[in-house]
Amino acid sequence: MGGLRFDAGMPELTRRRYKERADCWQIYFDDVQAGTIAKRTGAPIDKDPWEWSAGFYPGCEPGEIRTGTAVTFDHARADFEQAWRVFLSNRTEADFQEWRDARDWTARKYAMWAAGERLPSQKRNSLMRCSCGEVFDSHKLENNLIHVPHITKAHKANEIRRQQTAE
Repeated sequence: MGGLRFDAGMPELTRRRYKERADCWQIYFDDVQAGTIAKRTGAPIDKDPWEWSAGFYPGCEPGEIRTGTAVTFDHARADFEQAWRVFLSNRTEADFQEWRDARDWTARKYAMWAAGERLPSQKRNSLMRCSCGEVFDSHKLENNLIHVPHITKAHKANEIRRQQTAE
């Protein structure tokens, strides 16, 4: 099984009803959402009314997640379980951990936003790296007086190189 170790036995798949839809179940393998089984919305009445997906991302390559449709919930569940066995046979513990890390990061991100905080990448930053290699605060005049000549010289040199390449 691709490097998975279950010394205490293999975790079972469990279904949890999705809060926002009475006809949708999220399928879990331990603490990882392994897929979904739900009644299709917007499908023509002469088509299969149930759909399923088996797999999780991140933790797999694009295209590894399997999906399908079925006439009944029981058929969808059987198809899901078969697809899940194939998906699981190609997983390692690192794949599961990748999914958990993404889940935890997303929870932290939304908690920060709910608290009115910003992510580090959303905070304004006036630090710049000069062409001389030094990092400086561009909002401080004394730093600009020192580093603008270096940056200007580097930009002019790059412009000359671009002109020579274009000719």
